[in-house]
Amino acid sequence: MSLPVVLVSAVALVDADGRVLLAQRPEGKSMAGLWEFPGGKVEPGESPEVALIRELQEELGIDTWASCLAPLTFASHAYSDFHLLMPLFVCRKWNGIPKSNENQALAWVKPMKLRDYPMPPADLPLIPILRDWL
Repeated sequence: MSLPVVLVSAVALVDADGRVLLAQRPEGKSMAGLWEFPGGKVEPGESPEVALIRELQEELGIDTWASCLAPLTFASHAYSDFHLLMPLFVCRKWNGIPKSNENQALAWVKPMKLRDYPMPPADLPLIPILRDWL
C-alpha cells in the first residue's frame, strides 16, 4: 500500500547564545505534548521556504526571509497513515521576538539538551545532524 506524502517545512531558529527554539504540540493535535521544530505543512503552490516564512509569522509572530533560511537536512519518515517529508532549515536572523500565537509552549534549548525533550519519531534523526552543525 502506498502512503500519501505530506510535505512539511521546519526550521531550527538559533539565537545569539546558540540555543534552538522548540515548540510543544498543544492538546487536541496529534502527538500532543511532543516537542518539535517550528514550521508546518507546505500548501499547494508554495515552496518550502515560503511555507516556513508564512508559518513563522502565523505561529510565532516573527518575520524572516528566504535568504536567511539555510537548508541543513531533511527527514523522511513513514507514519501509519502518511509519509512525512520534512526539509529542515537553519535560521539565525529574524525580526520580532518569538511568542506562542497558537497556545503551544516554547523552549530555547542548547543543542546538547535536545534529547531531553520528547519529539515525534521523524524529528529524532535530525538532532545529531543539528548538534554537529551547531
